[in-house]
Amino acid sequence: MNTKDLSISEYSSHIVFITGGTKSGKSEFAEHLGKEVKKLSYVALSDNNLDDKAWQEKINLHRKRRPKDWKLIETTDLLNTLRKEEGPLLIDSIGGFVMKSIGKDQNKWITKMNSLISLLMKRNNITIIVGEQVGWSLVSEYKIGNTYIERIGELQKRITKISKDNWLAINGRAIKIDEISIEIPY
Repeated sequence: MNTKDLSISEYSSHIVFITGGTKSGKSEFAEHLGKEVKKLSYVALSDNNLDDKAWQEKINLHRKRRPKDWKLIETTDLLNTLRKEEGPLLIDSIGGFVMKSIGKDQNKWITKMNSLISLLMKRNNITIIVGEQVGWSLVSEYKIGNTYIERIGELQKRITKISKDNWLAINGRAIKIDEISIEIPY
């Protein structure tokens, strides 16, 4: 498959989910797909920590890659953004949603996760979502790290189930996992 085979712009309503590890190319691939979508809003889902120079460099790199005509929404409130924004969205990345709720107990987390899934399913436009693939390597020695790994894994399984297109970015390559996989029953 080459990029000419990607015709997401012809769809009026669906979710495209792209997951991968750090520096895998997932954001670049999402941005590549997003360039085919008219009137796209880019949701930068993280805190803008001005004291973290490495984080600022990463943000600047993302900003330079984005087309100037994309609307930028910098927020940590994804649920409210999904309630307000009706047009096409590129959300980068879903890990920011998990981090915003990391201190909540499991019941409150499940409620927020269910709200997110419900809002995504109700959207009437394309939604491209970038998600971090974690848990393939080191296991955190800290409870917060393991909570993050478990929650993002759980959330991304749910997003995959409602997505029309699922991609894995690895080593600068994108693999359409729907075409080479089967769903694990549980």
